[in-house]
Amino acid sequence: MDTFATYKARYGAPRIAKELNALGIPCSVNYVAEILQRHGARARNGKAFKYSPNTEAMTGVADNLLKRHFNADGPNQKWTTDITYIWVKDRWLYLATVMDLYSRSIVGWALDTSMTEQLITDALQMAFKRRDIEPGLIIHSDRGVQYRSNRYQALMERHGCQPSMSRKGNCWDNAVMESFFSRLKVELIYAEQYRTVDEAKSGIFEYIEVFYNRIRRHSALDYVSPAEYERKCA
Repeated sequence: MDTFATYKARYGAPRIAKELNALGIPCSVNYVAEILQRHGARARNGKAFKYSPNTEAMTGVADNLLKRHFNADGPNQKWTTDITYIWVKDRWLYLATVMDLYSRSIVGWALDTSMTEQLITDALQMAFKRRDIEPGLIIHSDRGVQYRSNRYQALMERHGCQPSMSRKGNCWDNAVMESFFSRLKVELIYAEQYRTVDEAKSGIFEYIEVFYNRIRRHSALDYVSPAEYERKCA
């Protein structure tokens, strides 16, 4: 139960078992599940994300180069990006993130009280500063007006990147990023119920930069963190 508390109820039986085994404590997933059930402890789990398609103009739309191929042979080959809404007391905050599909690491992000092209540009600029990229990098997004803006498209072009966009009304074309947002809200936002913007910013920073990128065991990475996966595969 100490491990369950350490990870703030974000880990269920599979990840707790992995964590204990890594510490030299042999145990099975079923054994951990029995202990959690005995104590009435459950990890924070949410329903799958919901999506409501809307009608958008077709200007600035790029082809879907990603085609739901959410794996990459190396870092900085395929990135995906999106925006999500976060309710804080009496207003919305908007979080834009950029994920490297190779390791599922969040390489860039930005938070603001308005959903503008500046928001997504700031997130992408952070990713460019952190990573050594080469021409040909695919950057996938939905067809939101911000991602179709001339300024954002020009930023990608200056760095030699290839834009890719989901098909109209098809949320599954960016399912990996939608999944990240779902976990973020279940493991952090819904549990903390932030009352101020500063509290939310601090919590999101801790979740992305400390917990998710460096600690959280990712099922798609054989239950290691994005940072550990990149170290092992370097």
